[in-house]
Amino acid sequence: MTARAILESDRPDGRSAGVSLWRRIADELEQSIVNGRFEPGSRLPGEIELAATFGVNRHTVRRAIAALAEHGLVRAERGSGTYVEPPRIAYPIRARTRFSEIVGAAGRAVTGRLMTSAVEPAEGEIARRLRLKPGTAVLRLELLRHADRIPLCAATSWLPAERFPGAAKIYALSNSTTRMLAHFAVRDYARKSTQVTAAIADAAAAAGLKIALGRPILVVESIDVDGTGVPVITTRARFPADRLSLTIET
Repeated sequence: MTARAILESDRPDGRSAGVSLWRRIADELEQSIVNGRFEPGSRLPGEIELAATFGVNRHTVRRAIAALAEHGLVRAERGSGTYVEPPRIAYPIRARTRFSEIVGAAGRAVTGRLMTSAVEPAEGEIARRLRLKPGTAVLRLELLRHADRIPLCAATSWLPAERFPGAAKIYALSNSTTRMLAHFAVRDYARKSTQVTAAIADAAAAAGLKIALGRPILVVESIDVDGTGVPVITTRARFPADRLSLTIET
């Protein structure tokens, strides 16, 4: 990015004759991102530095960055700065859907951790998905998964507690649903059904995924079965809508 000022009518509302100043700044920053001047994961200069570079006030810079964030090009982390978002990850939904394999194949470093877990009675919808009687004990796992240290998926999974005793401890050690199920002799499992809906991030999803409250997310409800067709796990996964592209493969 060249350090040249944009001085035409820098009004407090961020408008000027012709193309708005904030839009021109947003366009220049976007070109710097596209051209590799700012690499994915790198931090943009601060508002004060950008304001000095372009010869405008911080209000104008702030509006330009907000426009980039709305298009999924950058993300703001409170107290840390504004970072360039990596390109969207192609995330196929297929008969054998594995988070680590999909994200790893995209060239991203995969990490994840168990946030909390609890044994609780299965409510109606969860019991139906797992073919259990309502009230049967299920294990609930709250998981957070990352791609290149950027939160990509906040997921809640439920498993029959009787069939998978101590599964939370196994997941905490392995950070892998596949290895957790293999520990209980479920060597492979397949996707039985997937339902995708759009939603708005609530406080919990926004905090976990490090996105602004009210941003769009994709909610993926799924059921996976073992080799005999018996459900072993059902999951509600939340993804930032601007960080991946879902593809349904048949």
